[in-house]
Amino acid sequence: MAASANFLDSSKYSSPGLRGAHAYLLPTLLSLSRDLPPSSRILDVGCGNGSVTLEFAKRGHSVVGIDLAEAGIRIARQSCPSGRFEVLAADRNVLDKLGEESFDLVYSAEVVEHLYDPRSYMAGCYTATSPGGKFICTTPYHGYLKNLAISLAGGWDKHADPLFDGGHIKLFSRRTLSALMAEAGFRKLEFRGAGRYPYFWKSMIICGTKP
Repeated sequence: MAASANFLDSSKYSSPGLRGAHAYLLPTLLSLSRDLPPSSRILDVGCGNGSVTLEFAKRGHSVVGIDLAEAGIRIARQSCPSGRFEVLAADRNVLDKLGEESFDLVYSAEVVEHLYDPRSYMAGCYTATSPGGKFICTTPYHGYLKNLAISLAGGWDKHADPLFDGGHIKLFSRRTLSALMAEAGFRKLEFRGAGRYPYFWKSMIICGTKP
């Protein structure tokens, strides 16, 4: 998981609990994973403070979270003692580094837009997913109507501020994120929008299956 400075900024993790996008993404994440058998193995890539990971642990699943922000990992370990949390990047060797078997579900919420090398990250997510398992990826939504509205409002300097260290450096559309996931090997891609109104969504969620 080649990271921008945002993932090394520990100051953003000062307390437990759902933060920002995680609050409106959680219902869809739970809906897409509702068919998981009890005690399934789940990996949260870019777990932050572990707030979403905790919700899966509450439902009886075995959870592991990785992130590059040490402050977030410390909070996750405290708030979800049944889980395992490590300061670690996602790449092709993530399972070897963890010393874990592959996972029934891998998910990653609002991470890929921060990465210089999203292909390496996606390869790691694919490696970590068991055959027949699911990978769920979320990122801010960009589509024609939303992009047009931002342009008409003169909002791009605020929306994609190049002076914000650790901000979003990759702006994905449904097509480009789907292409990235398909290139890694995921199939049966499903799309969801989350937050705000249709086609002006705050985020998009794409779920794929590893053959």
